[in-house]
Amino acid sequence: MDRPIRVLVAKPGLDGHDRGAKVVARALRDAGMEVIYTGLRQTPEQIVAAAIQEDVDVVAMSILSGAHNHLFPKVVNLLRGEGADDILVIGGGVIPDDDIPGLKDAGIEAIFTPGTATSDIIYFINNNLKR
Repeated sequence: MDRPIRVLVAKPGLDGHDRGAKVVARALRDAGMEVIYTGLRQTPEQIVAAAIQEDVDVVAMSILSGAHNHLFPKVVNLLRGEGADDILVIGGGVIPDDDIPGLKDAGIEAIFTPGTATSDIIYFINNNLKR
């Protein structure tokens, strides 16, 4: 690779808590990745526009509000619609185990729940890039 892995960390929906997303962003940065953090309350359209504009390799979304079954797949579908299905999409937050298979079927490559070591997220990204 001739450039660092570029990761967009995004908080979709009305969720107002971003401590976990900032911890993950810092860990990814410390691991040598370039991180773009979109801030709170982003729409799927805003996330996709930023991902394309920033030419990212990974979109990492964090959600605690319970809207993951709607918002995560919407981001994947919008990326596909823009021809950006080469972007690795991962998610995290308070997500019930029963919802994870459906999210993976919708194109979310991995779901990281509370308590996941940041090293596991870094390992997954390094070993599952689509570029």
